[in-house]
Amino acid sequence: QKEDIEVTLLPAGHCPGSVMFLFQGENGTVLYTGDFRLAKGEAARMELLHSGTRVKDIQSVYLDTTFCDPKFYHIPSREECLNGILELARSWTSLSRYHVVWLNCKAAYGYEYLFINLSEELGIKVHVNKLDMFKNMPEILYHITTDRHTQIHACRHPRDDDCFRGNRLPCGMTCRNGTRLHIISIKPSTMWFGERIK
Repeated sequence: QKEDIEVTLLPAGHCPGSVMFLFQGENGTVLYTGDFRLAKGEAARMELLHSGTRVKDIQSVYLDTTFCDPKFYHIPSREECLNGILELARSWTSLSRYHVVWLNCKAAYGYEYLFINLSEELGIKVHVNKLDMFKNMPEILYHITTDRHTQIHACRHPRDDDCFRGNRLPCGMTCRNGTRLHIISIKPSTMWFGERIK
């Protein structure tokens, strides 16, 4: 049998362009989430999930997320994580201009919120390998740079951890003006957090 179905894409907040799918048809409404990261109250502000003043009747929700597991019972909010990283990065970079933070980001996308907020709060641009992958996200371009002479790096290399053990950044920098860099690594990862919950 044929049936007309309306499909609505809702922002998932997981990484740029990520969406949840809301399917509506004669047999009911279904929400498929995929991986998502919404702040408390954010779903309540999504007009397309509502019909007038009430939430739409949703018969089924397909919750397809990496973190639907008891070991991820508590995941800190995005704001809590940002504040912790900010505090650490601020205290480290204020020691000298040779104290550098390396953000050991395993994925290409999904860290834009972190880069923008670190840059705004600390007044330091974040070094990335290339700008072209961000060309469709103009809001981030002011906060990132390909100039390696900055104190916050999110540059990547196939063997990132080897670079760090050798006290050099993935972009190859080891010193500035002949002075060796002091590098700390911050690994922004929910997976890491979940594995070490205790």
